[in-house]
Amino acid sequence: MAVTSVSSLAAIDLGASSGRVVLARVGPDELDLEAVARFPNDPVTLPSGLHWNPLELYRNVLLGLRAAAAASPDGLHGAAVDSWAVDYALLRGGRMLGVPFHYRDARTQVGVDRVHARVSPEELYQRNGLQFLPFNTLYQLAADPLTDVADGLLLIPDLITAWLTGRSTTERTNASTTGLLDVATGRWDEDLIGRLALPRRLFGELVDAGDTVGPLLPGVAAQVGSDVPVHAVGSHDTASAVVGVPMESADAAYISCGTWGLVGVELEHAVLTEAGRAARFTNERGVDGRVRYLTNVMGLWLLNESVREWERAGERVDLPALLRQADQVSASVVVFDVQDERFLAPGDVPARIVDWYVERGHRPPESRPELVRCIVESLAQAFADAVEQAQRLSGQQVRVVHVVGGGSVNRSLCQSTADRTGRPVLAGPVEATAIGNVLVQARAVGALAGDLDMLRALVRQTQPTTRYLPGKGSTT
Repeated sequence: MAVTSVSSLAAIDLGASSGRVVLARVGPDELDLEAVARFPNDPVTLPSGLHWNPLELYRNVLLGLRAAAAASPDGLHGAAVDSWAVDYALLRGGRMLGVPFHYRDARTQVGVDRVHARVSPEELYQRNGLQFLPFNTLYQLAADPLTDVADGLLLIPDLITAWLTGRSTTERTNASTTGLLDVATGRWDEDLIGRLALPRRLFGELVDAGDTVGPLLPGVAAQVGSDVPVHAVGSHDTASAVVGVPMESADAAYISCGTWGLVGVELEHAVLTEAGRAARFTNERGVDGRVRYLTNVMGLWLLNESVREWERAGERVDLPALLRQADQVSASVVVFDVQDERFLAPGDVPARIVDWYVERGHRPPESRPELVRCIVESLAQAFADAVEQAQRLSGQQVRVVHVVGGGSVNRSLCQSTADRTGRPVLAGPVEATAIGNVLVQARAVGALAGDLDMLRALVRQTQPTTRYLPGKGSTT
């Protein structure tokens, strides 16, 4: 398909709570986005544990691509998939074995024990650069009996891409979250895979953001109503989100705030110090070989899961109104530890927050607005602490903090983050992940050119942001 000066591109952005297909028009002076499909991503509890529903996701992806193609009179010039990290499907003969587990499933502790019995956490950090998280892919695989019979592994965005194109690949930014990619070379760590007794056959061809994976399979193209080339982008959604952060210089931190809050800085080289490991900072690969030096902080999960718990009790919750009420809470707030492992699993988060306060002799929140205020302030403090750590551990000065993703429209959270970091916060764009996705695609098809700084200049030129100053409120 001939590429015009402005390209129509589809970003298939699958988050841990919801998915969307975003149609973008991208050119040297244009970056317009429209969500043509939105759908929930609800886990399923089976007797075997907590699982994802990739078939439902794929069905919705096809519907979204069909809507995007129908809305593009000149045709789609490309599509690409990004999603959350670490989770995977095992395959044999190209067919999926079982249903992919959810990273919040409790099965992984046995995997942690098995891995650390063979390779110490200190050595792992030197090899893969990753912070310890009990659900990192290597721990999940160590607890998965199907590895013995599988002949392939695909991370979630690569699984969807393979179903679209018929080609099985593993995009490198997401591969870096498995714990099995060499942090220095960006290739599979053959020695580590062997020491963990994982079958080498599971780990296939690596591709980079910007590579073309292939056209849609004929049957898929018939369902979509168009033949669309599929590209690799930063398929870990945070990798795409960081591309979409409108940073002007290196003295910036970013918070990609959705279900999780990913807080960090962008570097040229990994930082593999023991201090970084102890602080749970990770070195994940970014687009164009950059390093995303960041830490995972509990994000909007706490707020969203609280709302879900109240709604499970049969009540309708108006979250914007509740946030406004929380802003009016005059009582002083004692922040709680949002990283406490009790908050990781789905369930009654409000009751767990109350328990946290009671166990420490603090007065617990007594109303929903007060509880929401505690969540907002506690998240903001955790973000502020992580920004300070990122600056200290990396040696990179931080003068401004960018908040992108769903958290960028939470005015209370952004203002509190500015207050607690003592730095200006620039909020937006909310669709940074989809923006990063389509920017890399646009460069791949020739609609844009240049490095990440040039791509981000287009974001600054076309996407509105809101500035929050410490103690002073916001300006658009």
